Amino acid sequence: MVAAVYLGMRYLPSYDLGSAPVRPGVVPDFVPGMPADELPQLPPYVDPPGSYADPPGSYADTRQVRSKEDVWATVLTVSVAGAAVVAVLGLAAGWLLSRRLLAPLGAISEAAARAGEGDLSYRIDAEGPRDELRRLADTFDGTLARLERSFAAHQRFAANASHELLTPLAATRTALQLASTDQSGGELARLAPQLAAANERSIEIVHGLLQLAGAEHAQPDTEPVDLAAIVAETCGELAARARTAGIGLESDLEPGRSLVGNAALLRRLVHNLLDNALTHNVPDGWAHVSVYGEGPVTLEVTNSGPRVDAEHTDRLFEPFHRADSRVRSDRTGHGLGLAIARAVVRAHHGTITATANADGGLTVRADFPVEA
Repeated sequence: MVAAVYLGMRYLPSYDLGSAPVRPGVVPDFVPGMPADELPQLPPYVDPPGSYADPPGSYADTRQVRSKEDVWATVLTVSVAGAAVVAVLGLAAGWLLSRRLLAPLGAISEAAARAGEGDLSYRIDAEGPRDELRRLADTFDGTLARLERSFAAHQRFAANASHELLTPLAATRTALQLASTDQSGGELARLAPQLAAANERSIEIVHGLLQLAGAEHAQPDTEPVDLAAIVAETCGELAARARTAGIGLESDLEPGRSLVGNAALLRRLVHNLLDNALTHNVPDGWAHVSVYGEGPVTLEVTNSGPRVDAEHTDRLFEPFHRADSRVRSDRTGHGLGLAIARAVVRAHHGTITATANADGGLTVRADFPVEA
């Protein structure tokens, strides 16, 4: 501000600070104590041709300074202009500085959003001086790295444990099949069918865990996949089962609804959702699947069935969770179908939700971006 006022006063106006003409009634040389009758009598003042004269009530001239009023007017004008210039420069500098200082907060916010969506591989990698924001960003990076290692170890454990369990279960199944062929009518022959059913259920659970671990690790392909065609194919495979159960299976598919994704995983997703709709249904019930939208592409499966508590629909996507208690359940399914479906949708950067129908049953909706 000082520099603006100085430069404005120094270079903007022109100065004429010579002998100022005397106005009427003004004594040029006044000596204190001089009697009034001794004051010099001056002739009336007449402005010279072309000279400047202030009309009554006018402002002082700020272009040429010749009097005290001109100085004050010039100072006021230059100060206001300097304040405006300093304010504009200050706002611009403050905006640039705040953008630079708050840039790590934007990166931290993006990393937190990605972590909330399940992407723990993103890192901020903040640069600049090691101030509080830099240390916060580095701490957040370290937290994400530890979480990523923990989740990766958990997924490896699930996959490795599933493989380890699958081998003895397969051997047990072979032994039970041999025992069921025993014609002696012993106790083992009578228990063999029940043991074989329990063994098959265990194998299904292990396979479900393997599919869950594989879906969480999977990456979508770069080729577009026709989701409507996959749904039509899966409906054809499950049509006989639906007729046997007395359930009407209908579809409403918009052709050409493609997205970038893994065809095998999307086929598993559609199969799990339709299998869930047929399994948890009522006699003479119905199931409806539809594919629509261009961006995002939506897959929606709705079915009739028993009433579902609307407050616990989110928990249906948890592994081994059942809508009914395990005591009242008929042990149909293994509680991994919707968990695998959610893992597949997340692998394709989509969202999946479940909504309880007012008259019973469930509506599951999955939205996929066109490009993964």
